[in-house]
Order: sequence, then structure tokens, then C-alpha cells
Amino acid sequence: MASSQGKKRISATSNEQSLITRVSRSVSQSPIVHQSKRAALDAAFVSKKLIRSTGKAAWIAGTTFLILVVPLIIEMDREQQLNDLELQQASLLGTPK
Repeated sequence: MASSQGKKRISATSNEQSLITRVSRSVSQSPIVHQSKRAALDAAFVSKKLIRSTGKAAWIAGTTFLILVVPLIIEMDREQQLNDLELQQASLLGTPK
């Protein structure tokens, strides 16, 4: 008697697995799943392109800043130091009237 209950449990378990397999196949083959996968792949492609182009733009902006703006800042600082030095010398020597 115990063995017949064990067989029923085994057959019920295999029926449940069969049902789960059929349901998972029907869900995985549905058009909604295919559309979702396609949308995810398209979003990943667009994101990759966006990140790549953003990196290129950052590189261009950074090198332009280094080539054009940094020398300008250094020159402006030198000019300010020269002006400060002239003011300091003028205050020590006195301004001619």
C-alpha cells in the first residue's frame, strides 16, 4: 500500500513538471517575450552608442580646454602678478606727482 502511494506521488510530480514545462514553453514562445527581448537589445545598443559618443565628446572638450583655456588662464595669472608687482613698487617708491 505504501508503494502505490509513492507511485501516485511520483506520477503527480511528473504531471506537475510536465504542466510547468508546457506553460514555460508557451510563455517563452509568446510574441510579448520576443518583443521585450528585442526592446531590451535595442535599448542596450542605443545605450552603448550613447556612452561611446559621450566619451568622444568628453575627450574633445577636455583636450580643447587644455589647449585653449589653460594657457589663457596662465597668461591672465602672469598679468595679474605683474600688475600686483607694479602696484607694490609704486607704493614703496611713491607715485610721482
